[in-house]
Amino acid sequence: MVLIQRVWLVTGTSSGFGKRLVASILNRGDRVIATARSLEKIQSLRSLPGANPSTLHLLRLDITDSIETIQHVVGDALSVWGRIDVLVNNAGYGMKATIEEGGSLAALTQFQTNVFGVINVTNAVIPQMRERRSGTVVIIGSRSGWNPAMPPVGFYAASKAAIHAIGETYSTELAAFSIRVMVVIPGSFRTENVLGQPMTIHRHVPEYDMLREAAAQKFAALAGTERGDPNKAMELLVDVVRGEGRAYGREWPMWLFMGKDAYRDVRNKCDRVLKTLDVWEDIATDLEFDDL
Repeated sequence: MVLIQRVWLVTGTSSGFGKRLVASILNRGDRVIATARSLEKIQSLRSLPGANPSTLHLLRLDITDSIETIQHVVGDALSVWGRIDVLVNNAGYGMKATIEEGGSLAALTQFQTNVFGVINVTNAVIPQMRERRSGTVVIIGSRSGWNPAMPPVGFYAASKAAIHAIGETYSTELAAFSIRVMVVIPGSFRTENVLGQPMTIHRHVPEYDMLREAAAQKFAALAGTERGDPNKAMELLVDVVRGEGRAYGREWPMWLFMGKDAYRDVRNKCDRVLKTLDVWEDIATDLEFDDL
């Protein structure tokens, strides 16, 4: 049996899912190019079991940089071991703002990381995958993309819904080149700083003061009590990419939903959509030209 040592490029590895994913990858015997905006913040990865110069390489990558800068960094990554087999778009952040107070400026800031940054990194990586007719692209989304009505995370939810749709389109466009795409949709997991972002207010609207305060209290109460274990989540992700462990023998998923709360919220959204279709179908489908 020939063991394949994959080369992974993972963004956002200073904490959270990214840091745990690096540990899981190294534990399976694969190689990792770990990136973050600050090299200083990922030096601790060198102390992980299995980490050495032949298995772990650190690079500075800010996914909000220019397209040219991102392409240059990806070029450096490709020169390390000659290829990238798996790209995991993990870097991102969750803005908190009511839509009226944040406005289009807040939306642009949020989308710059969670959407445009993912597109720029992916587009820089896929040419060598396309040339080799082999590769895997993973996009870390969020259950919020399926449940965008909860303020004040509308911009974050919208960015995740957008990247979910873009991931689905990548899957269609890249299938002919044997490049697999998967959108991971996790629920609430106990990771660092995920709920710590302050409120963004570009135009204060006093009428939202109570809503913002209630949301802040809710996030503060949730932090550190999430039921989801991020280590288990990343172990499952590696299982799926490698086709082993709990994923052995299963079909490749376009979407990988993670956590009981993710399944609950997605099913609830689907139920609401189906109910609306049923209630309105009789009149909302009777809109075609009459036969002549």
